[in-house]
Amino acid sequence: MINLILLFPILACFIIFLFKNKNLSNMMITLYAIIHLVTSGLIGLGIIPELSQNKFFAIDNLNKIFLIVLSIVYMAVAIYNNEYMKNENINKLRHYAYAVLLFIFSMTGAILSTNLGIMWIFIEGTTLASAYLIYFHKTKHSIEAAWKYVFICSIGIALAFVGIILLTVATGNLSSLYWADLYKNAHLFNPFWLKMAFVFIMFGIGTKMGLAPVHFWLPDAHAEAPSPISALLSATLLNSAFLMILNVFKITILAGCDGYARLMLSVMGFLSLFIAAVFVYHINNYKRMLAYSSVENMGILAIGTALGGNAMIAVILHLIGHSFIKASFFLTSGNILKIYDTKKIKSITGLMITDKKTGWLWLLSFIGITALPPSVLFISEFLTIKTMLEKWSYILPIIFLILLTIILYGIGKAVLSMSFGNEKINVNRQDFDNRMYVPQFVLIILAFILGLYIPQDFSNIIYNAVIGF
Repeated sequence: MINLILLFPILACFIIFLFKNKNLSNMMITLYAIIHLVTSGLIGLGIIPELSQNKFFAIDNLNKIFLIVLSIVYMAVAIYNNEYMKNENINKLRHYAYAVLLFIFSMTGAILSTNLGIMWIFIEGTTLASAYLIYFHKTKHSIEAAWKYVFICSIGIALAFVGIILLTVATGNLSSLYWADLYKNAHLFNPFWLKMAFVFIMFGIGTKMGLAPVHFWLPDAHAEAPSPISALLSATLLNSAFLMILNVFKITILAGCDGYARLMLSVMGFLSLFIAAVFVYHINNYKRMLAYSSVENMGILAIGTALGGNAMIAVILHLIGHSFIKASFFLTSGNILKIYDTKKIKSITGLMITDKKTGWLWLLSFIGITALPPSVLFISEFLTIKTMLEKWSYILPIIFLILLTIILYGIGKAVLSMSFGNEKINVNRQDFDNRMYVPQFVLIILAFILGLYIPQDFSNIIYNAVIGF
């Protein structure tokens, strides 16, 4: 089954190349989304575990969650994409399809990799595959964003490669980069070189994850990419990078030198919250606003990981909730862009009058991403703060809450001003197909259901995933 979801996009690209058909490009993106969702669902439920393992790619308790989240978000994006991209010319759409298929392929390979080196290769592959998607509109700003993305992420990948070299030094005579071997022999590693390796990998892959102070590509890339791609970048790419950091962090725990790693995670986490609070407060581009919200949420994941214990349960819940809600937010921003033809917050008003469905999606996404009940992010942030009070001083939880409040105010001010008020006269009123509404509603409903009720089987999956952290 792993072979199926890894080989199909290559085959699909070849078919698109042979048969130059506009509908075929969209069909292959959607077909891959269906195959990906069905396969990951069957693997996640444990129905076909014997068919889902090989030497280089395998399912474990942790990456199972990342794979399912990727599948659900990709399925939502694929449905939305069919309507969103229908007016593009055939050549642009074919190139777009190549890049999307290879982008999902690279993220899937990174998530399922059993080897640190292979995972590094696939994460580099995500950069190459998604660069064209950021440049897709071929404007001055989009080419600047694409070059910044490639340049900064390439530096990050290079730093991560140095970290891998340092890790091999720390392992001594092990001569293996398979996660199982690294975990098994972690207690024998040289602590100094292991700490140095974590520094380079944390900064390098932290670039892809969007953690401050190495997040600079993220606001520009999200602002310029088509909305379906912005959804994938924020809701799935950042998760893939985070998984690599989690795996390396687990090595430091098993080696007994995780104190330094936890300090790095917490510092970068709080810095991410601070950066997001500063920029969101005065921002005038709603897609950049959502990008800084992603920086904030990656910071929360880093802080929760640094805390460990029950906060790791919060990390998994937060990762799932953020992925669903942020994908909904970015897809809805695509509707707004088509209606108003601007990304400026001040130029948009009366959304609830102009397009009530889009207006409600915009408001519900805001409720979800700011952790207001019944969003699952309310539970995750509550657990994070609770663990913070138990393990750290009272000062850090207070700073945490203040920064979250500033971000909530900044996003809320923008969302409410866009949603209400008088309808603008010069708007491009459109009767969107339901495919540009339903995916967002489904994602929000899933995030809200998890905020009200978590099934026992799903709780067991989360508990198994965080064992060892």
